Amino acid sequence: MKHLILGAGPAGVIAAETIRKQAPFHEIVLLGDEPEAPYSRMAIPYLLMGNIGEDGTHLRHTPGHFERLRITLQRGRAVGLDTAARTVTLDDGSRMGFDRLLIATGSAPATPPIPGLAGAGVHPCWTLADARAIMALARPGARVVQMGAGFIGCIIMEALAARGVQLSVVEMGDRMVPRMMGPTAGGMIKDWCLAKGVTVHTGARVEAIDRSGPALQVRLSTGAVLEAELVISATGVQPNIGFLEHSGVRCLLGVLTDEHLQTNVPGIYAAGDCAEAWDKVSGKAIVSAIQPNAAEQARVAALNMAGQRIQLRGVTQINVLDTLGLISTSFGLWDGVPGGQHVELTDAAAGRHLSLQFDADRLVGCNSIGWTDHVGVMRGLVEGQISLGPWKDKLLADPTLLMSAYLARAQAQDEHALV
Repeated sequence: MKHLILGAGPAGVIAAETIRKQAPFHEIVLLGDEPEAPYSRMAIPYLLMGNIGEDGTHLRHTPGHFERLRITLQRGRAVGLDTAARTVTLDDGSRMGFDRLLIATGSAPATPPIPGLAGAGVHPCWTLADARAIMALARPGARVVQMGAGFIGCIIMEALAARGVQLSVVEMGDRMVPRMMGPTAGGMIKDWCLAKGVTVHTGARVEAIDRSGPALQVRLSTGAVLEAELVISATGVQPNIGFLEHSGVRCLLGVLTDEHLQTNVPGIYAAGDCAEAWDKVSGKAIVSAIQPNAAEQARVAALNMAGQRIQLRGVTQINVLDTLGLISTSFGLWDGVPGGQHVELTDAAAGRHLSLQFDADRLVGCNSIGWTDHVGVMRGLVEGQISLGPWKDKLLADPTLLMSAYLARAQAQDEHALV
């Protein structure tokens, strides 16, 4: 039995190791498209900060780890898939066969159509090669413009600020982190960044980058012009699934999977940032591009590839963000559901905000800023889909009673399950 895994990121590595534990004598090939040891993109900000070296980004640190497990690491990029012949075509024109396939190709930065974007001094922050280029330019005092203030953008911003650059952030939305924070929370994050010395332009977009002078001239839709030695493009990512066109593998935003992470083609699975998996809170398939979900999807997919019948319990939209020391969270359907009730509590002076969203008597989503004591409780209530009963009205009256509600209702649910 030959297992071919496309993608050498966290999902691919975890899947390969899981298969090996379950199938000691199966052939495993792990295909990556970068000339690096398998590494975690989430570690790149720590590299930019100087907290780790490049080897600190590596997923496995023991010399000979993959050789010892008889996992073949091979460099190449998939450009086509023939499901009938059970082969993958690589960018060098060769073909590789498989019995079972895991698509764990992750995602890639979205490239907006901006005149002047391509060229020296403009980089995404996605690969180790990008990190090297950024570190060469992001020296103390350097003028840096960052396009995008979403989740990934705010993580990059933290690293850039630590390097002592003069940082300006441009966000098309009316607030920072618009896809995980409501207006109040997103506005509080912006105010926090401004107080920390970061210039933030919301409701603005980069229209062009002029390269005619000694510095890059970044022209905004507001009419402002920002000079920079470095421009970071952090305008979002999209799943790496283009090679699946005409393959017969069903895709929407990502590769559609069932509860076993199998696609519509038997023997072909998907996991990680390129996969659409079932979200038990929203009741639909979503791409949840965070590493904990990728790891669990990889584990479940690998067990099924090795012959077990294991179901994914579902994914949840989970984000915990540290923006220059301000901790914010977003779980589930943070913007609520039609007809649902919600409650907000804001103490701007203390830098604290809490927003809870309900569907019937269940907490289905929440935003928070500064409520670090309740992060686990919020996640537990949302993921567990716990019936709150009379505690819903208590939370509507006082949303700070989250811990009491969780202890009362989660315990009751557990006792009911044992009956």
